[in-house]
Amino acid sequence: WRQARARALDLLRLVDIPEPERRIKSRPHELSGGQRQRVMIAMALANDPDVLIADEPTTALDVTTQARILDLLANLQKRSGMAMVFITHDLGIVRRIAHRVHVMHAGEVVESGKTQEIFTRPCHSYTRLLLDAEPAGSKPPVPESAPILLEARHVDVRFQLLRAVDDIGFSLRKGQTLGIVGESGSGKSTLGRALLNLLPCGGQVVFKGETISGRDRAAMRPLRRNMQLVFQDPFGSLSPRMTVGQIVSEGLLVHEPFLSAKDRNLRACRALEEVSLDPAMRERYPHAFSGGQRQRIAIARAMVLKPELVVLDEPTSALDRTIQKQIVTLLRDLQKTHDLTYLFISHDLAVVRAIADTVMVMRRGKVVEAGPTEAIFESPKTPYTRDLIGAAIPARRTGHAMGAT
Repeated sequence: WRQARARALDLLRLVDIPEPERRIKSRPHELSGGQRQRVMIAMALANDPDVLIADEPTTALDVTTQARILDLLANLQKRSGMAMVFITHDLGIVRRIAHRVHVMHAGEVVESGKTQEIFTRPCHSYTRLLLDAEPAGSKPPVPESAPILLEARHVDVRFQLLRAVDDIGFSLRKGQTLGIVGESGSGKSTLGRALLNLLPCGGQVVFKGETISGRDRAAMRPLRRNMQLVFQDPFGSLSPRMTVGQIVSEGLLVHEPFLSAKDRNLRACRALEEVSLDPAMRERYPHAFSGGQRQRIAIARAMVLKPELVVLDEPTSALDRTIQKQIVTLLRDLQKTHDLTYLFISHDLAVVRAIADTVMVMRRGKVVEAGPTEAIFESPKTPYTRDLIGAAIPARRTGHAMGAT
């Protein structure tokens, strides 16, 4: 046992887990996303492998944590001389770390070659599609005359001695999209849940002129249909025991209980059509759909209630770039059609830039910078924001492919 524990501590030190003697006793839920990924790498390295297969190891991580994990893998590879197969849909990472690239589509390799050649002279149409799939465009700001829909006044959230959200304040106008960005553990998702009164918080949250913070479940029910949440993981947030039709219409059973089964079915069909899904598929279960289709189902579940505010918590982080671009286009269209207001939480700065007209940057529970999207991206005022944007742009990263000489 002592030898096994000593080996485990050595591996935790190798992957730069802070305070390994304390962390070795921690449960997975007590670690951040980046720390959990480091533990997974330590497990893979335990038997000194000659080949490491890294399957989407940075997908759910913010850009700065992602950069640290990639640097860690590069250092470990250099130290041990192991080969690596790196599976990812993030082309920026591929360009940074890979010597050679294989592009797969529908179970086949459609193109392969040296990394630089693939990126500068792609031959296959699917490769060109991937390279052109970066979310683009921008959202014009809403007029100052637009009514304020949501206000946060000195909002804070504490978990015992930890202050996860610290004195946050902002106003969100009707039709506006506020992008909230920051590293894992910065308090983004906690803030989103506190604003929906899904977590107790200090300060004051005001929705349509009414203070909602501190209201109990019964008092919140009349407002819930106007405040919807779309989660990060569409597979985890959709019940595997319910059909898509049941999932989409479930909210109608709660908020419009006197609606007939026929009318509920019609509303569900319309919601699925709005997110470009065939209503004929409503009798299928979530496992029968792709990741992008499941996220569309999650959006339809929110839209069926005709909300005014939608909190989108990392809605594209588990999707590849081509699907991300489609979801961004869908969200733009829905916002324009229904005059929706979005709170868009993400660590993907390219997506935030394409969909938000204002951005709030969080770190360790505090707002470090906020303002119009283009101003934040073109002229960031704080070193942290500059580092965050720099880490998100592959062309600005230094270094060569892993193990390159």
